[in-house]
Amino acid sequence: MNKNYYAILMAGGVGSRFWPVSTQDFPKQFHDMLGTGETLIQKTFSRLANMIPKENIFILTNARYNDLVLQQLPDISQRQVVLEPAMRNTAPCILYASLKIQKENPNAVMIVAPSDHWIEDEQAFTQNVQQAFDFCTQNNTLMTLGIQPTFPNTGYGYIEYDKNNSEAIKPVAQFREKPDYETAKQFIAQGNFLWNAGIFMWSVHSVIEAFKGNQPELFQLFEKGIATYNTSDEANFIAENYAKAENISVDYAIMEASQNVFVLPANFDWNDLGTWGSLYDKIDKDDQNNAVVNAQVLIQDASGNMIRTPKNKVVVLDGINDYIIVDKKEVLLIFPKAKEQDIKKILQGVKDKFGDNLA
Repeated sequence: MNKNYYAILMAGGVGSRFWPVSTQDFPKQFHDMLGTGETLIQKTFSRLANMIPKENIFILTNARYNDLVLQQLPDISQRQVVLEPAMRNTAPCILYASLKIQKENPNAVMIVAPSDHWIEDEQAFTQNVQQAFDFCTQNNTLMTLGIQPTFPNTGYGYIEYDKNNSEAIKPVAQFREKPDYETAKQFIAQGNFLWNAGIFMWSVHSVIEAFKGNQPELFQLFEKGIATYNTSDEANFIAENYAKAENISVDYAIMEASQNVFVLPANFDWNDLGTWGSLYDKIDKDDQNNAVVNAQVLIQDASGNMIRTPKNKVVVLDGINDYIIVDKKEVLLIFPKAKEQDIKKILQGVKDKFGDNLA
């Protein structure tokens, strides 16, 4: 394996739309959401370890999840767990990790990937990442993987590229915010729009130069700590300074502001597993189109349901259609699938009425 290859695995989110399984203390990336025997973060780590040395895979996460990461990924050391003492979106933590990696290996080329996505064809994923790494090694570029859209999804951002460009890797014309349905249909019809999966590749030199040029204040904040990085003094510096960072995404901070951004249309199936509905889409269905994880079911005249329970719990359904049914210890959720985006709002109501211990 190439010792210059690195990965940053993003594992700090809460995944509140997967409540009640995903909670602040135990978010979705640490759960076996699909009933495969592996949690999402374990599956993502294994996928990246096919081409990246295990010791070069860093986990970016909130300080409260440090023990969970080490329990679920026994092949890594504490050195590889980069802890955020405060929630500050993706730009600060990516810059922080990139500076650490640059100090360790100035020739590093890296991928930044969420820990909770589902990718079917892992061989195609590895090939696409290798293609991007080769490009980033030869060029001063920022790269992203774009997903070929299969329908006018309003829940994703889009990447527009020059439709007249015949190269496999294409210059990005612009990033587009999550559209309404009619705009999404127009994007699909034009044929030169991709879903933004939030998967990035670049050399450590290119990404740090991008932060230095586009986010000078953020860069200066973290540059002050370079002498402490990868030493025993690092934790104190981060504890004192991290919360001063602007709350900004890497998309806004450097990707949308830079001119040297390229996209590779991906060759693999992808799902961001952001909601119960997206999980429903990925799971095999019974003859009545019910998706079941862990439960034993007796179903009559019920279809289109997403059912998840503790292992082997018996669930009997009759006359209920298109619902999310999730049982987890002290919480039972029975919620219309069509209203799944409202689960975040419901969660706040649960907190207000019953306290944070259920959230």
